[in-house]
Amino acid sequence: MLCQQLQRNAHRTHIFSMSAQIHFLPATAEDYNEVMSISGGIYKGTDYLPHRYHAWLKDPRRRMFLAMSEGKVVGFESFILVDGGVTAVVEGLRVAPWIRGRGVAGLIQKFCMDTLRSDHPEVKSVCLTRAEDPPPAMLQKYRVINSKAIISVLLPSDQLKEVLKLLECRVDNFESSKTHSVLEPTEMLKLFEGAKIGEELVPGGRLIQSWLPFTTHKANVELLKERRIVSIYSNPCDGTISDTNRCQPSNEHIALTASSLTPLPYSTSSIQSPDISALPLSSKNSSSPGFLSLGTPPYPVPFTKGAHRLDIDMFGNDPVYAKIHVLNHLKMGIQALPAAGDIICFIYAEESLRTELNHLCEGLTPFNQAREQMVLEMDI
Repeated sequence: MLCQQLQRNAHRTHIFSMSAQIHFLPATAEDYNEVMSISGGIYKGTDYLPHRYHAWLKDPRRRMFLAMSEGKVVGFESFILVDGGVTAVVEGLRVAPWIRGRGVAGLIQKFCMDTLRSDHPEVKSVCLTRAEDPPPAMLQKYRVINSKAIISVLLPSDQLKEVLKLLECRVDNFESSKTHSVLEPTEMLKLFEGAKIGEELVPGGRLIQSWLPFTTHKANVELLKERRIVSIYSNPCDGTISDTNRCQPSNEHIALTASSLTPLPYSTSSIQSPDISALPLSSKNSSSPGFLSLGTPPYPVPFTKGAHRLDIDMFGNDPVYAKIHVLNHLKMGIQALPAAGDIICFIYAEESLRTELNHLCEGLTPFNQAREQMVLEMDI
């Protein structure tokens, strides 16, 4: 406690030189309620922070800060070190409603940058994600390095069975010709050792998982494990390639069919996965890099009582694979959902897939929050 207090006092002294009204402190577990009190209505009730706040505090790669004024929390920001410590991702910015427009966001962002430069000189670049239309001032500092289309739907608990039946019908015609595998995080990253898969499936080697951008660097495997992410990979052995002798399905593949999906817990350590080196069609032979998706377990959000959010990040351009992956992530998510829970599903995919995914979700209740996810980066 004494060390923690000394640290908080050190930050307070440092920041008073920047502003006589705003100072900054490290966030603690005791600050949770105050941070939540300034976060009401963020992301239309789908805020991730209530669920992740305490886990973030335990993450040695992350630092979290409060903006304080007159003894009250008026702002929050954090950053996490990824890619082996050379990249910082800034996440979670929020400012109290009664003080917005007074420069608090700029102050806490400047403090984070100053902290990165002084405490983490090994960091070479800073990334952040946001929805469409970043302000011009932001684009003067950051460059846009990636963007994805967002398709989002609200699935009430009393309609989940009907939704699955509808989606099953819409993918039934091509489901049997596609092969899918559930991968461990370490196995997923092996995919990117092949030059073709690494560059074509994830251009620039950049993944985005639930708004957190990072590269295929092996140091990021732990992030996927901790978040219990389910990775589904579709091998290009899909029955549509004429040279079928090159492409016989492996017995180790886990079939995630629409009609009979084996219940899978959201723990990658308990899922039996294929050896990537044994996949029947490697990046050396394939004319396609295949299709990859990352799905979160459903996690609670404050939208309504019992509401849960499910994020599905997709990498690839095949609309058939995309539809099948959405269905399978939804099936696993529903299996893991508490009773009487609604799902707000966010799908992030290449813009070229927007029309097909909208057709897949036709008739479902749209959840209009944002149409585009953008990743911005700057060097420091």
